[in-house]
Amino acid sequence: MNRLAADIEATVISFADYFRGLDESVVSHKSEPGKWSKKEILGHLVDSAQNNLQRFVRGQYELLPKIVYAQDEWVSLQHYQQYATPDLVDLWVAINKHLCHVLRSLPAGSYTRHVDTGKGTVAVHTLQFLADDYLVHLRHHLDKIKS
Repeated sequence: MNRLAADIEATVISFADYFRGLDESVVSHKSEPGKWSKKEILGHLVDSAQNNLQRFVRGQYELLPKIVYAQDEWVSLQHYQQYATPDLVDLWVAINKHLCHVLRSLPAGSYTRHVDTGKGTVAVHTLQFLADDYLVHLRHHLDKIKS
């Protein structure tokens, strides 16, 4: 988990510098109605970190916790489009640093514990899978922001 946490942290720090260099008109632009702006995608990544923190913490002590994330609702209700961009970047960096701290602190015996992430169904995953998938998901959305 230490290597994975280091990869997440390096990815976040590097991308934060990139995002801070973008003009407000670029980060707030929506390509079409119903699509997220770059700023809202970053907000979604804040939400993803929050939900995964719940999974990594509760997954250690609860028996098969069900932690589902309604992404569109979270982004909409938190009004990321109106969030001050520097503050949003700082929040995203801080929550990811904390997530990395939690990952580094996970006892190896917890890696195989399970969490149900299914929305309207059962989707059981190990904490190891969720941690690996977190980085894949993070990079996917960062690539979208850059495109």
